Amino acid sequence: MAGEEAAAGGAEGRDAGSGGGYDGKCVFCRIARREEPGTALLPCEYEDLVCFRDIRPGAPLHYLVVPVEHMGNCKTLKAEHIPVVKRMMEVGKAVLQRNNFSDLNDVRMGFHWPPFCSISHLHLHVLAPASQLGFLSRLVYRINSYWFITVSIMQMSFSVGFQLQAENAISF
Repeated sequence: MAGEEAAAGGAEGRDAGSGGGYDGKCVFCRIARREEPGTALLPCEYEDLVCFRDIRPGAPLHYLVVPVEHMGNCKTLKAEHIPVVKRMMEVGKAVLQRNNFSDLNDVRMGFHWPPFCSISHLHLHVLAPASQLGFLSRLVYRINSYWFITVSIMQMSFSVGFQLQAENAISF
């Protein structure tokens, strides 16, 4: 989807549910292991996560928070992944604060829902200020659309004990 690495590579062909390890074809795995010299990693308080600027920003501040170990996309998340998602949010908030952005009410954090993500490696989009998203970005990062799900909705789905299913979300 817009804003994700253009070189999605072979990650699409992987089983999205497979977790852990390293996929040399996955650009986010390579970035997390500092094998992509053109991508600068930002300071991150957790060793199992990395944060970097999006190459096609949808907002003045647009970062991606990515687990170092290969994890499938957001559709594969289960209740046991809640701590990882919470840490991803903490990293997103911290990077915004380090960049002198403190209005956390004007932030959009979320995931693209398959098949609307170009890289099958879990990654959280952190955009701010959300009030300054352009026309196209407002569509691409539309709150709780068929293609973009916010962290708060993801957490709510865990708290009520069910996993969202794309087949039920899209009706033709």
